[in-house]
Amino acid sequence: MSRVRRNVYFEHAHDKRLSELAAMKGVSVSGIVAAAVAAFLSPEGDGRELVAKRLDRLSCQFERLERDQAILIEALALYVRYYLTVSAPLPEAHQAAAKAQGQARFAQFVEQLGRRIGRGHSLVRELATVRSEDETDAAAAAPGESA
Repeated sequence: MSRVRRNVYFEHAHDKRLSELAAMKGVSVSGIVAAAVAAFLSPEGDGRELVAKRLDRLSCQFERLERDQAILIEALALYVRYYLTVSAPLPEAHQAAAKAQGQARFAQFVEQLGRRIGRGHSLVRELATVRSEDETDAAAAAPGESA
């Protein structure tokens, strides 16, 4: 392959860094410059394809977060509706004890939540894993049948 000689000018700091990089990588300065120019001139060199791929990944992550948030909101709403439907009002004499017990339970809840988040555990993910395993087991138990 024939090459064309070009004379280029670099800032002293850039030349020093380029020489250090070449020595560290064990390649020639000319090779690094040629690779950089090739990357700059290539269609992928402008980074549009990389940016598009990254945006696609971010879109998928955002859609999963949006789905997870919708599930959590729906679960909370169902729980609150159930709790309000089945909870009987307390007599005035029992309200102080119930309030104290509620505060203790809430403190325990916050402590457990902190431990789970600190360890990176997620009940939603655990439940999703159990559900997918159950579906896999059901599919394996009944070959030929569709769920």
